[in-house]
Amino acid sequence: MRIDIDTYREILDTLTRNKSRSFLTGFGVFWGVFMLVALIGGGDGLKDLLSKNFEGFATNSALVFAQPTTKPYDGFRKGRQWNMVYKDVDRLKAQVPELDVVTPMVARWGSVVVFGDKKSTASVKGVEPDYAQVEQPSLYYGRYINPMDMAQHRKVCVLGKKIYKTLFPGGGNPCGQLVRIDSLYYSVVGVDYSSGNMNINGSAEESVILPITLMQQTYNLGDQVDIISLTGRPGVVLSKLSSRIRGIIAREHHVDPTDEKGITVFNTEVLFGMVDSLFKGVNYLVWLVGIGTLLAGAIGVSNIMMVTVRERTVEIGIRRAIGATPRMVLSQIITESIVLTIVAGMSGILFAVAILQLLEMGNTTDGIVQAHFQVSFWTAVGAMALLSVLGVLAGLAPAARAMSIKPVDAMRDE
Repeated sequence: MRIDIDTYREILDTLTRNKSRSFLTGFGVFWGVFMLVALIGGGDGLKDLLSKNFEGFATNSALVFAQPTTKPYDGFRKGRQWNMVYKDVDRLKAQVPELDVVTPMVARWGSVVVFGDKKSTASVKGVEPDYAQVEQPSLYYGRYINPMDMAQHRKVCVLGKKIYKTLFPGGGNPCGQLVRIDSLYYSVVGVDYSSGNMNINGSAEESVILPITLMQQTYNLGDQVDIISLTGRPGVVLSKLSSRIRGIIAREHHVDPTDEKGITVFNTEVLFGMVDSLFKGVNYLVWLVGIGTLLAGAIGVSNIMMVTVRERTVEIGIRRAIGATPRMVLSQIITESIVLTIVAGMSGILFAVAILQLLEMGNTTDGIVQAHFQVSFWTAVGAMALLSVLGVLAGLAPAARAMSIKPVDAMRDE
């Protein structure tokens, strides 16, 4: 059979139209992959940013503090002011063996810290050395409070990040330098660069840490305790111990053991559990939206390939007539589908990675990356594998249609 110039022109026109349509369909795959990768990276970065707020803080911990009573008890009216004392720490250690760390804290707000002609307002905290197991310091210089500081009532302090940068704008190791806090001088023994936003009587960045025994003596606090921080042993759920902890303290201070506001036991494990649940939901939504968009793009590829096969009926019939096997036709259609899907998908991955890199650069402070938005290598490999599978699936129906074309029917259409 002779194929005239008009037939060639028709085939060329069909291929030109298919290029435009293929571009639009490829954009659907591009957008689907971009959405999936960008949402995964964005979700991970958002989780990092939120986790920074709890950085260094023990996940299995609780805080106990006194508030005005809300119930009358043992002859006392409600609304009574009361304070915990140092002996409450010993009682909890002795009567609740499930606890790992029981450590007190006292604090004073609005103190002025001075070095030379520089000064800053800070929250001064008095703690024991084992408080580091509750809120882990990130020491940039020096050390933390140790037992010898406690025993000898040493006038030493650990500066928070913002306090250090205000008093020592030129940088350098400040250990050994004397700073004045209110009316007394203290030797700097460390600088804590913790950046968590768990404000336990003030953020770590804007705090100055003193030995608790020294602070009680300096500010004439007696045996008063503002907060008792607790951590549970491995496997212990502190929320199950709350009523027991409250009862031990209430008994000694004539407070109703059921007064949850009068004796507040704040379980941080509940907060961490809420955050974990939130991001499980976010991850589920990310995959649902991303895969749904990808499937929509794959269906678009399948549709455009089906239209292509229909418009190329004559071409496929001619190829069959001159000896092309069904396998050759099948291979051509599926290969075109895979190439279209992978090229569009790779473009989407590269574009998403570029956007995520810009976000990561925007969340870098002092050369330290605050949040990692980039996806892992294996996530990208998994996306490529998924694209390949979708490309094959998208080409199956059009390929079956192409294989069913008979040369005689193709000539009749012509």
